[in-house]
Amino acid sequence: QVQLVESGGGLVQAGGSLRLSCAASGSIARDNAMAWYRQPPGKQRELVAVVTSRGLTNYADSVKGRFTISRDTPKNTVFLQMNSLKPEDTAVYYCALHNRGVLDWGQGTQVTVSS
Repeated sequence: QVQLVESGGGLVQAGGSLRLSCAASGSIARDNAMAWYRQPPGKQRELVAVVTSRGLTNYADSVKGRFTISRDTPKNTVFLQMNSLKPEDTAVYYCALHNRGVLDWGQGTQVTVSS
């Protein structure tokens, strides 16, 4: 069983920054990927960024150049540095772990960007 615990959400003004963290614990394969998704109010959940255990990354076009995903692989921790935040980045942000063909989710953390 895998558990994901997120932290770092909050309220920030447009143009500001936030850093999200997510620690995974449990039975985790060496070859895995950790990701951040978000769900804006009234919209579907969408992929924000993903990083593999080998360090390969991919980003949604809407966050490229503003967000950076990174991980501490030995600690199974993933981070999302969010800069130049915009009101449209407001959403519940979820950490996810792609592990042995299963996708596990964190509980979500609210990010609100005021204009």
